[in-house]
Amino acid sequence: VQLVESGGGLVQPGGSLRLSCAASGFTFSSYAMSWYRQAPGKEREWVAHMTSAGGNTNYADSWKGRFTLSRDNAKNTVYLQMNSLKPEDTDVYYCNARRGILGYWGQGTQVTVSS
Repeated sequence: VQLVESGGGLVQPGGSLRLSCAASGFTFSSYAMSWYRQAPGKEREWVAHMTSAGGNTNYADSWKGRFTLSRDNAKNTVYLQMNSLKPEDTDVYYCNARRGILGYWGQGTQVTVSS
């Protein structure tokens, strides 16, 4: 089982990034997918969630309207489009796959928003 995030980097305030999370080793289309973020020394924080079929998407209030989660079950990939980025969005972002009690994490990708 593997979840591999990519797309992070350094961006100026107001800019955009698109994170990707490529999945392998499990039936991707049967799993709900989420994005989390975590700063050093802090708890992991939920950002967004999408059901397995993509019919229902939810966002934490801090990112609602700026971030968009999408998935392509044909490519076994989930995306997080991040717009109007702010310095406080700086963090390591992780994708998570979950089905019942089964859950998997990626290794994370660093997003840094700074001028």
